Amino acid sequence: MSLSSALSIAQSALLATSKQTSVVSRNVADASNPDYTRRIAVVTSTAPGARAVEIQRTANDLLFRQNLSALSAWSGQSALYNGMDQLDLSVNGVDNASSPSTAIANLQKALQLYATTPSNQNLGTSVVDAAKQVVNSLNSGTKAIQDFRTQADSQIATAVNDLNSLLSQFQDANKAVISGTRSGTDVSDALDQRDAILKKISEYVPVSTFTRGDNDMVITTKDGTTLFETVPRSVTFTPSSGYSAGTAGNTIYIDNVPVSAGTGDNTTADGKLAGLLKLRDGVASTMQSQLDEIARGLVTAFAETSSSQPNATGLFTWSGAPAIPAAGTLVDGLAGSISVNAAFDPSAGGNPTLLRDGGANGAAYVANTSGGASYADLLIGYSSKLDQPMAFDSSTGITVSSGVSDYAANAIGWFEGVRQQASTNADSKQALAARTAEALSNDTGVNVDQEMSLLLDLEHTYQASAHMMKTVSDMLDALMSAVG
Repeated sequence: MSLSSALSIAQSALLATSKQTSVVSRNVADASNPDYTRRIAVVTSTAPGARAVEIQRTANDLLFRQNLSALSAWSGQSALYNGMDQLDLSVNGVDNASSPSTAIANLQKALQLYATTPSNQNLGTSVVDAAKQVVNSLNSGTKAIQDFRTQADSQIATAVNDLNSLLSQFQDANKAVISGTRSGTDVSDALDQRDAILKKISEYVPVSTFTRGDNDMVITTKDGTTLFETVPRSVTFTPSSGYSAGTAGNTIYIDNVPVSAGTGDNTTADGKLAGLLKLRDGVASTMQSQLDEIARGLVTAFAETSSSQPNATGLFTWSGAPAIPAAGTLVDGLAGSISVNAAFDPSAGGNPTLLRDGGANGAAYVANTSGGASYADLLIGYSSKLDQPMAFDSSTGITVSSGVSDYAANAIGWFEGVRQQASTNADSKQALAARTAEALSNDTGVNVDQEMSLLLDLEHTYQASAHMMKTVSDMLDALMSAVG
């Protein structure tokens, strides 16, 4: 081997070691970056004594896709559970203190107390006051639910805008990857950036990807709708300015294909968008229907009856008064419009004694025809009717036959069951997301100890190459001296 060849080999080794050291230093510097994928400097021989360094990412497509799926599932379930917590507090209050069930229980106690001393008009006034609390619970619950749906609608609009922005950023990153791949330059940073954006996209909708030539990536949703192919597909949504009971929410479209909220309390849909849809059109709407059925049950239970006239509204009235709502049929918005009949309300000029005697709708409805002060049959009957089974609309999620009092309690039980299931699933999906992220990091992330050990090996290699160059230099100096 000639001295010039030896010098060339030593220089090539020094250059290769320098590039390897640079890669290791970069790994150490980005060790704490969760979106950074460890680089490896692969050294290959291109000619006798010559070396080339190629930088490669330690990517794992299988683990990355598993992490994307887990992130999407957790995001959807988390949005559902967090929203349900807020909804419960808004409608039922702390420990269900402001729930219709609690208010109805208090009304029933007031009725029973009045029935023990029907001559005491103050106890009659207490019943009317308790009825007002029931009405307030239903009215305020309806408002809270519809305000919540409007808020969820606004969150959906924001999420759609964010998703469109992320898709635009993905397009830029994808272009950088394609351009770098075609020119043969290192695209590691561009790939990291593209993967980081893809993780954020998966939090909004579940994604599936495949890569074409020049590292060009295509994104589809879980159901096969194209989300990105060369250019982003449009994600559209028109928010509503407000909601009322029974009003359906607008649909989210991806490339003109509607986004599904999934099925079941443990929503099969993934991603934040699906979770918000489930809240707005599933959980919240079902709660509203249950409140409407409670209100209908109260109007029915306290209706005045007559042997010669049709049943008419009593203590509780509604927009269709004096008629009674049809049995077993949901009336959208009834909980928001139910009120205490002014005929019974002393603050409105009414007489609470009508509860004891009947006759708010005329003489045909008077039950206490003798005018006895100790008459309590109607009061006992009203209290009993709160516990008597009646027909409720099966679409409200509660199918157990019960009275309106138990139905209101079952509504709380239904919600608590759904919320508990959502909490359990949110915890399990969060754990899965954490485990897949950890597995991905262990396989593709940076181990600082390992990098420092590699850096020490490179230092020894650098020293050996430098020593070789010095030896060749000394030999050349000796040769020049001999020639001179």
